[in-house]
Amino acid sequence: CCVEQAREALAALRVTAHPEEVLTDARGDVDRARRDVACAEARPSQRYARDGTPREHPRVLARAAGLHRHDVALLRRDARERARHHRVSVDILRKVSLEIPAGQSIAIVGPSGSGKTSLMMIMAGLERATRGEVQVAGHDFVSMNEDQLALARGADIGIVFQSFHLVPTMTAIENVALPLEFAGRADAFEVAGGLLDEVGLAARKTHFPAQLSGGEQQRVALARAMAPQPKLLLADEPTGNLDGATGHAVIDLLFGMQKRHGATLVLITHDTKLAALCQRTVHMADGRIDNRVRELSPA
Repeated sequence: CCVEQAREALAALRVTAHPEEVLTDARGDVDRARRDVACAEARPSQRYARDGTPREHPRVLARAAGLHRHDVALLRRDARERARHHRVSVDILRKVSLEIPAGQSIAIVGPSGSGKTSLMMIMAGLERATRGEVQVAGHDFVSMNEDQLALARGADIGIVFQSFHLVPTMTAIENVALPLEFAGRADAFEVAGGLLDEVGLAARKTHFPAQLSGGEQQRVALARAMAPQPKLLLADEPTGNLDGATGHAVIDLLFGMQKRHGATLVLITHDTKLAALCQRTVHMADGRIDNRVRELSPA
């Protein structure tokens, strides 16, 4: 929907610039709840104080309990997300507890509006939980301000969106090098070129996004996400805009790069066949993680 596209675009800009549960209100009006969230997000200064604390929920639990060295992402103590618009409260995630070991591939599945993308946004530090603990790659997201979150994203988190979100005025290699340039890496273009070689785009490095097919654009987006060697790779419906054959090729690259680079993969998808490729599957419904969890032994 337009709101989700706007949120994705905003997220992409914030990531680039700074190298769950069905939405419900008291009357169960999903569409209105989404509009309320969009309105609340449009005025971040009204949602958060200067220190990042939600104005409507000043007693945010911020515990630096310490992340176990084998855990990449940890949400516990009933992590929640809530948005307020005037007198309407909208619960987006409720009582979510999830631990993801380093190097694991995990699929988060569920119907539209179940909270999958919102959970991913909290893992990425692009949205804030209003209660509970959120620890990712050794960072306590609840206690960090926006600048600290941006630095953590740039160093440890890669994100692949359904809609690619490449910078249209930059070539493929410039798009991939961008997060490395923000990080001050002198070898940004050397690394970017190697990653484009890895995804099979050696001959397309100087092409602009408009000159690339959808599959090629998603491969550039994947290379960009992997450029900083992130500990956590988040992929939100990465094949949603691709045809079947192209989607399969991108998924092969996604899992191949995840294993070669040793990253933890969190895959958001509606596709149960795609989810079955992951070592673990978590189902979401009405903003909660339900009791259907599939676990496989690591390959």
